[in-house]
Amino acid sequence: MRMRTFWKKTIRRLAERQEQWSLQTRLILAYVIILLIPSVLISLLLFRQFAGSAIDEMERKNENTLEIERLNIDNNIETIRRAADLSLADQEVLDYISRSTDPDTAELIDFSTTVVPALGRLQSNNPNIAHIRIYFDNKRINEIYPVFADEERVAKEPWFGGLTASEDRTAWSLTPNDPDPFKMIFENAPAGQPKVAFLKEIMYPLGVHAGILEVDMLMTSFFPKTFGSSADDMSQLVISDSQGHLFYNPQQKLLAATGVSPEELAVALNPGEQQSDSFRLTLGGQPFLAVSREIEPLGARMINVVSLQRVLDSARQTRDRLIAANVILIAILSIATYALNSFILKKLHILTDSMKRVRQGDFGFDLTVRGGGEVGELAHHFRKMLRKINELIADAVNKKAASKETELRSLKNQIDSHFLYNTLENIKMMAEVEGQYPISDALTSLGGLMRYNLKWTSEYVRLRDEVAHITNYIAIMNIRYENRIRLALDIPAALLDQELLKMSLQPIVENAVKHGLRASSMEGLTIRIEAEAREGTLLLAVRDDGRGMPADRVAQLNRSIALDSTEPPGAAAAGADAWREGGGIGLRNVHQRIQLYYGKEYGLAAESEEGAYTRVVIRIPYFILTGGAG
Repeated sequence: MRMRTFWKKTIRRLAERQEQWSLQTRLILAYVIILLIPSVLISLLLFRQFAGSAIDEMERKNENTLEIERLNIDNNIETIRRAADLSLADQEVLDYISRSTDPDTAELIDFSTTVVPALGRLQSNNPNIAHIRIYFDNKRINEIYPVFADEERVAKEPWFGGLTASEDRTAWSLTPNDPDPFKMIFENAPAGQPKVAFLKEIMYPLGVHAGILEVDMLMTSFFPKTFGSSADDMSQLVISDSQGHLFYNPQQKLLAATGVSPEELAVALNPGEQQSDSFRLTLGGQPFLAVSREIEPLGARMINVVSLQRVLDSARQTRDRLIAANVILIAILSIATYALNSFILKKLHILTDSMKRVRQGDFGFDLTVRGGGEVGELAHHFRKMLRKINELIADAVNKKAASKETELRSLKNQIDSHFLYNTLENIKMMAEVEGQYPISDALTSLGGLMRYNLKWTSEYVRLRDEVAHITNYIAIMNIRYENRIRLALDIPAALLDQELLKMSLQPIVENAVKHGLRASSMEGLTIRIEAEAREGTLLLAVRDDGRGMPADRVAQLNRSIALDSTEPPGAAAAGADAWREGGGIGLRNVHQRIQLYYGKEYGLAAESEEGAYTRVVIRIPYFILTGGAG
């Protein structure tokens, strides 16, 4: 809420301040808003598009690199599996590791000179294979270097306990070094190079654990592009195993140059389970793109890390050049605009000075600005305005004199009206002395009626005053019509202080008496005045139970009431009929006065049913004189 109020105040202050700026300043600001801001936005959009396109192209290029490495990996996986199958295809190997008796010297010599060299030849025929080792679980046989070794030498390896969990009892292991298993029992054994090992449990005879076969390959051979030399210093391949350990060529300087520790690098390249094939990251404050692919048999992931620094720097340079070019162009346009406006606005300054003279009360001069265009047209209308002002001043002087004369005449009328009021009071007193109380009451009503009509100090009165006036009027009419007229009021007390125009109800009541009373019969006439406030509007209704009107006459009457004040009452035949027969002149005058003082949305309308009733509804603003708007 506070933030919204702050921004509203700031915008309002800026709006007030810009109103004080000159036209030249506003035009220059318009250039900035119309040209500079869109150009900056377009430059930023082009930067994003250019950078995005470059990154997409880089992503496609590095996806090809991953596909090539994937082919190498598939070939090496097939080579290792084939070597494993061939190693266990020799029945003598299976018999040796599962025999139940101790071999004699001749058997050992024969096995060492025939079977072990055969396994060595299998390894030498596949130069990428580093080792073929068989770990046995049999205390009756001996180790034969470098192929046959006791399982106890690898019992502490991470993969040893979980090898049997897979369905085919095989597993792949990525290890950072390749130590000699025959030296694993010694502490501080020298570490070798990182390797990928394929491990398979040997079940012989069927269902009986006999040992574990290991066929491994150094990572330099298994991942040739990852660990090979690269001429591209903008990307580097990384292998991430299922535990998040990273394997990459430390000779390539891209990742080393970031200064990020291996632990931080592992977290950045393994963002979580929702990791996508392509994502962006920041290493050492520099932007990178990571494109990755799963290596499903190994449970590992290949990640090609690509530096985006050069791409983004190039895009930023292009963006900055565009913005600089736009700023220079707008500066040139602003200077040219300022110079041209100084020449163009010279006449406007003359016109401004002339307006200042008028503001000081000097109307007796002629404007020297001539010519066409907007400024010339403005000067022309300004000259006409000066002439009109001089004419209005003369008219005002004449009207002032006429107003004085009217005031004198009004004073005389007031003197005459006081004489008339006093005369009526004397006659009333005489009637009361003589006991003529009906005549006295009639004179009281007539006096109130005359006072209300002649006392015109304001256009507005209270509803209670207008109703009191109508009561006096009905009392006078009942003398003529032998008390056949009855006035009923349905007005809430809270609405009696409602503002309305003086003499708004009398013309309507007069029409009700004139046209509603059934003169040919002895039946009376009931006139009901109702008031209702609804949504900021007061609805005043005058209803009589007189003879009413047919529907076509009602439509004609409403048309004549709504006629524009500039049209004659007989503008249309239908309107003329309503004017003559329906009392339209008085209703039309009331309607026009209401619209003149309150607006076009207010006024009156009539409705009727022949032989039943006539109802005229006045619509005015709801405004209580003692308490403001309702």
